[in-house]
Amino acid sequence: MGIFDSPQDIQNSLLEWFRENGRYWIPWKLKKDGSVPRSGESISPYGIWIAEVMLQQTQLKVVIPYWKKWMKFFPTLSSLAEADLENLLMIWQGLGYYSRAKRIHQSSKILFEFVGKNRDQDPDSWPNQIDKWMSLPGIGRSTAGSIVSSAFDLPTPILDGNVKRILSRLLAIERKSIKDERKLWELSSLLIERLSPRDFNQALMDLGAIICTPKKPSCSSCPLQNFCVAYTKYDPEDFPKKEMTKIKSLQEIGIGLVFNQKGELLIDQRLESSSMGGMWEFPGGKKIPNESIETTIERELKEELGIVVNVGEKLISFEHAYTHKKLYFTVHICAWISGQPKPLASQKLLWVSPERLFDFPFPAANTKIISELHKHLSIGNKKL
Repeated sequence: MGIFDSPQDIQNSLLEWFRENGRYWIPWKLKKDGSVPRSGESISPYGIWIAEVMLQQTQLKVVIPYWKKWMKFFPTLSSLAEADLENLLMIWQGLGYYSRAKRIHQSSKILFEFVGKNRDQDPDSWPNQIDKWMSLPGIGRSTAGSIVSSAFDLPTPILDGNVKRILSRLLAIERKSIKDERKLWELSSLLIERLSPRDFNQALMDLGAIICTPKKPSCSSCPLQNFCVAYTKYDPEDFPKKEMTKIKSLQEIGIGLVFNQKGELLIDQRLESSSMGGMWEFPGGKKIPNESIETTIERELKEELGIVVNVGEKLISFEHAYTHKKLYFTVHICAWISGQPKPLASQKLLWVSPERLFDFPFPAANTKIISELHKHLSIGNKKL
């Protein structure tokens, strides 16, 4: 049976499966009272928008507790638009890809001008057009489509990772070219169910998460089995074609923990234009070839802060992986010898007591250092 000849059959099969197996419990898809919205009923896009940005590069099970924490601290658009970026980064801490939080902050000010104060629970106050959402920083076509269909129950197609995988298998295409990508969007637009678009898009995402998984898909339980070219003619696991995994390069990093006579620790805030801009960190940098890690720390602190230090005992060494690279951190406690610290490669510097370190937003690698330092100093860890 041809896919383009039977969109209604696919819609009916998928929605029937969704009624029995759908993830209706996802918190941002519910009304304020916790009930499921009726067909055609609009709900506030605020929580949906936050969740959709969090879900970029991050799995649902990881996002849910962060989303709940976010909504506790920033329950309204106005509370978000009026918040300091550093407060946002504190709540985001641990979720990674911190540029997403910065883009949310930028977007909140734009949306606040559109929606107005104390009106964010009224869906009619929000934009319900794809192009309006796509004009915001970090919002692409699929994210915008998901926000609009989820909040307003409008027939806007989506093409996130789960949906791309399902449609690629239905058509048995590799999704490597612009032409293939265009074909997937064409199919997503064709299939979107006009009567229940919110449920249909969620059904696609749920099917990709539960049944049509990247590895070992449960084809025997799939409601779209009869329409799937990859299943009837090939091996579904071969679609879409997997990209070659790049070997992550390993870079050694030397970190210096510099104390003053009061027992305070020196931290610096990353430049806004840099990766993880606005986050706080301990000073240090990359080791160059044929250089000892102690020399690295001395050199980096001289270049970044304008100070001379004596590198003392090692506190901890550990590896931390990012998307495209691996870093190996070696952390030493340092004695401050001379020079007045200056933010030569950062926004600003602060001397803080070790007990207060968790009051600042740090990247995940630095939180490991803080925890180890607290053990070293016999300080009870403060929970994030």
